[in-house]
Amino acid sequence: METVIERLIYASRWVLAPIYLGLSLALVALGIKFFQEILHVLPHILAIKETDLVLLVLTLIDLALVGGLIVMVMLSSYESFVSRLDLASDSDKLDWLGRMDYTSLKNKVASSIVAISSIHLLKIFMNTPNVAESNLMWYVIIHITFVVSAFAMGILDKLTRHH
Repeated sequence: METVIERLIYASRWVLAPIYLGLSLALVALGIKFFQEILHVLPHILAIKETDLVLLVLTLIDLALVGGLIVMVMLSSYESFVSRLDLASDSDKLDWLGRMDYTSLKNKVASSIVAISSIHLLKIFMNTPNVAESNLMWYVIIHITFVVSAFAMGILDKLTRHH
Protein backbone atom coordinates (compact mmCIF):
# COMPACT_ATOMS: atom_id res chain seq x y z
CA MET A 1 0.00 0.00 0.00
CA GLU A 2 2.79 2.43 0.91
CA THR A 3 4.58 1.78 -2.39
CA VAL A 4 1.42 2.49 -4.39
CA ILE A 5 0.85 5.77 -2.54
CA GLU A 6 4.48 6.82 -3.02
CA ARG A 7 4.35 6.03 -6.75
CA LEU A 8 1.08 7.91 -7.09
CA ILE A 9 2.52 10.95 -5.30
CA TYR A 10 5.65 10.80 -7.46
CA ALA A 11 3.60 10.46 -10.65
CA SER A 12 1.46 13.45 -9.67
CA ARG A 13 4.37 15.72 -10.68
CA TRP A 14 3.03 15.35 -14.23
CA VAL A 15 0.10 17.57 -13.22
CA LEU A 16 2.62 20.42 -13.57
CA ALA A 17 3.30 19.66 -17.26
CA PRO A 18 0.07 21.30 -18.56
CA ILE A 19 0.79 24.31 -16.36
CA TYR A 20 4.19 24.76 -18.05
CA LEU A 21 2.49 24.28 -21.42
CA GLY A 22 0.11 27.07 -20.41
CA LEU A 23 3.13 29.28 -19.76
CA SER A 24 4.21 28.68 -23.35
CA LEU A 25 0.78 29.95 -24.46
CA ALA A 26 1.30 33.01 -22.26
CA LEU A 27 4.63 33.50 -24.08
CA VAL A 28 2.82 33.42 -27.42
CA ALA A 29 0.32 36.01 -26.13
CA LEU A 30 3.23 38.19 -24.98
CA GLY A 31 4.83 37.92 -28.42
CA ILE A 32 1.57 38.97 -30.07
CA LYS A 33 1.34 41.98 -27.75
CA PHE A 34 5.00 42.87 -28.49
CA PHE A 35 4.41 42.99 -32.25
CA GLN A 36 1.05 44.72 -31.80
CA GLU A 37 2.90 47.57 -30.03
CA ILE A 38 5.41 47.80 -32.89
CA LEU A 39 2.75 47.72 -35.61
CA HIS A 40 0.72 50.32 -33.74
CA VAL A 41 3.57 52.86 -33.71
CA LEU A 42 5.14 52.27 -37.14
CA PRO A 43 2.65 54.38 -39.14
CA HIS A 44 3.27 57.29 -36.74
CA ILE A 45 7.03 56.86 -36.23
CA LEU A 46 7.96 60.20 -37.82
CA ALA A 47 5.35 62.14 -35.85
CA ILE A 48 5.88 60.52 -32.45
CA LYS A 49 7.60 62.56 -29.74
CA GLU A 50 10.96 61.33 -28.49
CA THR A 51 9.62 60.75 -24.98
CA ASP A 52 6.77 58.63 -26.32
CA LEU A 53 9.23 56.61 -28.40
CA VAL A 54 11.43 56.00 -25.36
CA LEU A 55 8.35 54.91 -23.40
CA LEU A 56 7.46 52.49 -26.21
CA VAL A 57 10.98 51.07 -26.26
CA LEU A 58 10.85 50.63 -22.47
CA THR A 59 7.54 48.80 -22.89
CA LEU A 60 9.13 46.49 -25.47
CA ILE A 61 12.10 45.85 -23.16
CA ASP A 62 9.65 45.13 -20.35
CA LEU A 63 7.82 42.60 -22.53
CA ALA A 64 11.12 40.97 -23.54
CA LEU A 65 12.21 40.65 -19.90
CA VAL A 66 8.88 39.07 -18.94
CA GLY A 67 9.22 36.68 -21.91
CA GLY A 68 12.70 35.65 -20.77
CA LEU A 69 11.36 35.12 -17.27
CA ILE A 70 8.58 32.89 -18.60
CA VAL A 71 11.07 30.79 -20.61
CA MET A 72 13.42 30.45 -17.64
CA VAL A 73 10.65 29.41 -15.24
CA MET A 74 8.95 27.13 -17.75
CA LEU A 75 12.03 25.19 -18.86
CA SER A 76 13.98 24.98 -15.63
CA SER A 77 10.89 24.16 -13.54
CA TYR A 78 9.82 21.46 -15.98
CA GLU A 79 13.28 19.93 -15.90
CA SER A 80 13.56 20.26 -12.11
CA PHE A 81 10.11 19.04 -11.12
CA VAL A 82 8.71 16.94 -13.97
CA SER A 83 11.22 15.34 -16.34
CA ARG A 84 14.55 15.93 -18.07
CA LEU A 85 14.26 17.47 -21.51
CA ASP A 86 15.55 15.05 -24.13
CA LEU A 87 16.56 17.25 -27.03
CA ALA A 88 17.64 15.64 -30.30
CA SER A 89 20.67 17.86 -30.67
CA ASP A 90 22.82 19.10 -27.82
CA SER A 91 23.52 22.24 -29.85
CA ASP A 92 19.87 23.22 -29.30
CA LYS A 93 20.14 22.88 -25.53
CA LEU A 94 20.59 26.07 -23.54
CA ASP A 95 23.81 26.16 -21.50
CA TRP A 96 22.08 26.77 -18.18
CA LEU A 97 19.48 24.05 -18.65
CA GLY A 98 20.00 21.16 -16.28
CA ARG A 99 22.34 23.17 -14.06
CA MET A 100 19.81 25.53 -12.51
CA ASP A 101 18.52 24.29 -9.17
CA TYR A 102 15.55 25.68 -7.28
CA THR A 103 17.65 28.23 -5.37
CA SER A 104 19.33 29.67 -8.46
CA LEU A 105 15.96 29.76 -10.24
CA LYS A 106 14.47 31.63 -7.29
CA ASN A 107 17.34 34.14 -7.34
CA LYS A 108 17.09 34.62 -11.11
CA VAL A 109 13.33 35.15 -10.86
CA ALA A 110 13.86 37.70 -8.07
CA SER A 111 16.49 39.58 -10.07
CA SER A 112 14.27 39.48 -13.17
CA ILE A 113 11.40 40.95 -11.16
CA VAL A 114 13.71 43.74 -9.96
CA ALA A 115 14.75 44.42 -13.57
CA ILE A 116 11.12 44.46 -14.75
CA SER A 117 10.17 46.72 -11.84
CA SER A 118 13.08 49.04 -12.70
CA ILE A 119 11.89 49.38 -16.30
CA HIS A 120 8.34 50.01 -15.11
CA LEU A 121 9.52 52.63 -12.61
CA LEU A 122 11.62 54.34 -15.29
CA LYS A 123 8.53 54.49 -17.53
CA ILE A 124 6.60 56.09 -14.68
CA PHE A 125 9.35 58.64 -13.99
CA MET A 126 9.37 59.60 -17.66
CA ASN A 127 5.62 60.13 -17.45
CA THR A 128 5.49 61.93 -14.05
CA PRO A 129 3.21 64.78 -15.19
CA ASN A 130 0.47 62.19 -15.68
CA VAL A 131 1.08 60.28 -12.42
CA ALA A 132 -0.33 61.30 -9.04
CA GLU A 133 2.35 62.02 -6.44
CA SER A 134 0.92 59.49 -3.99
CA ASN A 135 0.97 56.80 -6.69
CA LEU A 136 4.58 57.69 -7.50
CA MET A 137 5.52 57.19 -3.86
CA TRP A 138 3.87 53.75 -3.83
CA TYR A 139 5.65 52.73 -7.04
CA VAL A 140 9.00 53.60 -5.45
CA ILE A 141 8.13 51.80 -2.21
CA ILE A 142 7.07 48.67 -4.11
CA HIS A 143 10.25 48.76 -6.21
CA ILE A 144 12.44 49.16 -3.11
CA THR A 145 10.59 46.22 -1.55
CA PHE A 146 11.46 44.08 -4.60
CA VAL A 147 15.11 45.16 -4.43
CA VAL A 148 15.42 44.49 -0.69
CA SER A 149 13.65 41.13 -1.05
CA ALA A 150 15.96 40.01 -3.88
CA PHE A 151 19.00 41.17 -1.92
CA ALA A 152 17.82 39.37 1.23
CA MET A 153 17.20 36.14 -0.72
CA GLY A 154 20.71 36.35 -2.18
CA ILE A 155 22.25 36.87 1.27
CA LEU A 156 20.20 34.01 2.76
CA ASP A 157 21.26 31.76 -0.12
CA LYS A 158 24.90 32.63 0.50
CA LEU A 159 24.57 32.02 4.25
CA THR A 160 22.80 28.67 3.89
CA ARG A 161 24.79 27.29 0.94
CA HIS A 162 26.78 24.17 1.75
CA HIS A 163 29.88 23.65 -0.33
